[in-house]
Amino acid sequence: MHPPSRKDFVSLTLTGQGSGNYTNSKQWRRQSCWRKWKRLSRLQRNLILFTVALMLVCGIATYPSVTEHFRGKASKTFELAAHKRGPPGLQNRLQNKGNVSDTQVEKEEGEKPLPVILARACVSEVDRLEAVRDAFRHAWKGYKEFAWGKDELRPISKSYGEWFGLGLTLIDALDTMWILNLKKEFEEAKTWVSTELSFNKNVDVNLFESTIRILGGLLSTYHLTGDTLFLDKAKDIGMRLMPAFNTPSKIPYSDVNIGKGTAHPPRWTSDSTVAEVTSIQLEFRELSRLTQDTRYQAAVDEVMRKVHKLEGKQDGLVPMFINTNSGQFTHLGMFTLGARADSYYEYLLKQWIQGGKKETALLEDYLQALEGVKKNLLKKSSPNRLTFVGELSHGRFSPKMDHLVCFLPGTLALGAHHGLPADHMELAKQLMETCYQMYAQMETGLSPEIVHFNMHEGSIRDVDVKLADRHNLLRPETVESLFYLYRFTKDRKYRDWGWEILQNFNKYTKVSTGGYTSINNVRDPEYPSPRDKMESFFLGETLKYFYLLFSDDPELVSLDKYVFNTEAHPLPIWPTA
Repeated sequence: MHPPSRKDFVSLTLTGQGSGNYTNSKQWRRQSCWRKWKRLSRLQRNLILFTVALMLVCGIATYPSVTEHFRGKASKTFELAAHKRGPPGLQNRLQNKGNVSDTQVEKEEGEKPLPVILARACVSEVDRLEAVRDAFRHAWKGYKEFAWGKDELRPISKSYGEWFGLGLTLIDALDTMWILNLKKEFEEAKTWVSTELSFNKNVDVNLFESTIRILGGLLSTYHLTGDTLFLDKAKDIGMRLMPAFNTPSKIPYSDVNIGKGTAHPPRWTSDSTVAEVTSIQLEFRELSRLTQDTRYQAAVDEVMRKVHKLEGKQDGLVPMFINTNSGQFTHLGMFTLGARADSYYEYLLKQWIQGGKKETALLEDYLQALEGVKKNLLKKSSPNRLTFVGELSHGRFSPKMDHLVCFLPGTLALGAHHGLPADHMELAKQLMETCYQMYAQMETGLSPEIVHFNMHEGSIRDVDVKLADRHNLLRPETVESLFYLYRFTKDRKYRDWGWEILQNFNKYTKVSTGGYTSINNVRDPEYPSPRDKMESFFLGETLKYFYLLFSDDPELVSLDKYVFNTEAHPLPIWPTA
């Protein structure tokens, strides 16, 4: 049917005192514009409408409060949420809430609606870089105001937590500030390091955590800035950690008193975790190179030689524990790429790269381990056949995958970049998709700490999350791998995935008074339940990898010149000479 005809214009004549005929000029102009619009071709009208729509979406995308409203979810401040109870029946809802439907997953994977495409077009890489810098400034604001010089910020209670009493967050964030060009904040932190940081304390510290966060952070900052203040501090802490290696087996103890010069295992066992004793090598080797003191490298190289020869592996996979007295693996038959073993595999490759690709035993162990992963741990989920890495316990497979395992796509891609087989990159891309889906299929768009994949035919969803595993600690592993995959492939989808994750961190973990908080439940966007803790690695790793992901400068921490330790602190690849 055709619409009813209408008049070209309407005039209104008013007769009054002191007035002649009067034409309503506003209405005349409206009718005149309508006549001009009708004279345009369909193509011209479509172009005008598209331009108006683009301008509208750009305006919405660049104005945060409008964006929140547009997405249909009211923003919250955790400062208020932390002081009130959750909604009635919260625990029942958490236990009974189902997973995301397959149609929702297909919508995520399918063609994006036009407003989403337009919104992405409106956000330039410069905008994304500035968004990361804004996130860092906001986190730093909370740390500076409520936890200055302390290990960790508790943003909800506006207080702090201490682990070692050594300013972990500040030291972990030093090189991040330098890379993000936040010179004002960097100078504040440098002054604290110069005037306040002392390792002459009667305190027990964890060898692994102190090495990757403090020693690694100081060495990295020295290399980026050339300031010997940081090298001097690195020498001090490195020397104080050495008593950990005074064991019958030369496998280091887990804990060191850096004031007394003594070391010991945990109170409940004489074991150390394999990841902890094999993920300190990059830092101590570099300390030896800089100081010309061979004791540091000799100690950590001896650990790798012993682990290389040990029995108890399965197709290159290592158990999770090793005894500091006997030097043998314990808890045999349990294999994972998650907690307690993850960075062993990462450091095999990275030591080989750091040393100029000369130490063939490290490469052999890495390649053998990857074959063991493919043979024993690599499976497909149902119904969407996501590739994932499970666990093995005494021959029985478990489809459990830690978020920590999401370091693997980036490590595989790094190896392929340095000349390892091309199928490593293909596996990296498959696992990268899986790690992204661990975010995308959650109601908050944030990944839980642990997921279980469904493998049975007829399953209606790929991922299940147990109630105890629904927390998010602001971890970096997925963003880390997105950085590597984008740097090597230039596929923009990896940047888009990272941008989605950053926006969700801002939406569900940002605290209005400063800082970001871990949350307890990624399945409940209405009340994700803040944990009141900002881990140091959020500044040291997560935000750093976001920035590098969005940067167009391949020389900003070139992967042909630097190798990142497992806390995202870049250390130089040694000259081949």
